Amino acid sequence: MNRWIVYQRERFPLAAHAPLVAAFSASAVCFSSLARGYVAVPRLASLVVSFATSLLFFLQLRIADEMKDADEDAQFRPYRAVPRGLVTLRELFAIGIAAAAIQLALALWLDPALVWLLVLPWSWLLLMSREFFVPRWLRAHPIFYMTSHMVVLPLIDLYATACDWRVAGETSAPVGLTWFLIASYFNGIVVEIGRKTRAPIDEEHGVETYSALWGARRAAQAWLLAVFMTAAAAWVASARIGTEYAALLMLGVLVITCGVVALRFTKDGRRGAGKSIEVMAGVWTLLMYVGLGAGPMAVTLWWEVR
Repeated sequence: MNRWIVYQRERFPLAAHAPLVAAFSASAVCFSSLARGYVAVPRLASLVVSFATSLLFFLQLRIADEMKDADEDAQFRPYRAVPRGLVTLRELFAIGIAAAAIQLALALWLDPALVWLLVLPWSWLLLMSREFFVPRWLRAHPIFYMTSHMVVLPLIDLYATACDWRVAGETSAPVGLTWFLIASYFNGIVVEIGRKTRAPIDEEHGVETYSALWGARRAAQAWLLAVFMTAAAAWVASARIGTEYAALLMLGVLVITCGVVALRFTKDGRRGAGKSIEVMAGVWTLLMYVGLGAGPMAVTLWWEVR
């Protein structure tokens, strides 16, 4: 048990992931409800299934990364959990299968009609784990690598929203949900670039980062572009539920804050400077999702009670 606690702390820290996944999943449920014109406290069962299934999806993504990067980690990152022998790939694979079983059980419990929506992210995850059967080509084209892998996020988000609209008896997703999924896609790029942007002094030999590929300044600019694209999609999505003015204010403040963080990073070459980009990506994700779904639902319910 101790070694799994260590693994969790190093490779899948729940203290960092759980709040983000909670915002992600709860806002998916709330946005779906608002988009179909139903204002009410979300069903606890829908929130629980959405959160638990999403968290397990992100765990499976981590496990898939461990398996496909095993050789590279052994060569360049021997300090990581798998190459140093803390856990084995076989054990991680077993946990991934157990997670899938739990996801299936939760879907059957909440609404059996959800099962087919599980198949979509599962299928994409399997393709990702095989590098879409063109690993060398993808490795040689990092932009295609990143953009193809990010497709799994709106698929996960689609399932999370279905914990509302499908359980409510709808046979198709509500109008406006597409933009929420697009925002989720671009937000995945925000997080991906954010966690792989470092100061030059922190770069490791053999470890691919966007700052190593493009330079620190261009990586920060690419991150800001992803932030802007996410904000644009989120704003259009907010217009579908009538919160575009409040969203514009919130997103504007967040974009400006991200710009300040990126500017400071490009001027700060000290060790660990890239951490500011990664932390801000997490803050952005948390506040963007809350502001897009859970926040508007809470405010609307409070206003109706008044």
